[in-house]
Amino acid sequence: MDLRKIKTLIDLVEESGISELEVKEGEESVRISRLPPAGTQGPQYFLPQQQPQYAPPPAAPSAAPAAAAAAPAAAPAAPKVDNRHVVKSPMVGTFYRSPSPGAKAFVEVGQTVKQGQTLCIIEAMKMLNQIEADRSGVIAEIVADNEKPVEFDQPLFIIDPA
Repeated sequence: MDLRKIKTLIDLVEESGISELEVKEGEESVRISRLPPAGTQGPQYFLPQQQPQYAPPPAAPSAAPAAAAAAPAAAPAAPKVDNRHVVKSPMVGTFYRSPSPGAKAFVEVGQTVKQGQTLCIIEAMKMLNQIEADRSGVIAEIVADNEKPVEFDQPLFIIDPA
């Protein structure tokens, strides 16, 4: 892939505010992520034949340690077993609950869905991608907002087992 294209993609990621972008052209692919790899402190961009460029995130004061020190030690609560399933976005794009504007939504809260049933559409790069339920159950919550951008791995739906 041309180095100019990669630099353009990096600029696009920076300007748009998305956290991750992956592009494939034939057998070549490039993945640009603003999320730091585990164990690092900030975003890193790796270009062919170059050293990584590093930009640290802005430092934010943390009130968590002070609050934790002031709180008295409470008895440990019994662990809550949550067998609900979260359907997450497989890509960055725009979330749509219905197949077209004004049409009935694919699913509603409280509706029983079967594995493979279409839950929504995510538009990415002018392509409409149907997102299907990966297990059967009842729609407990619709987390994403209709016609709003979603990020990779962002929760879209919560499904309670049937």
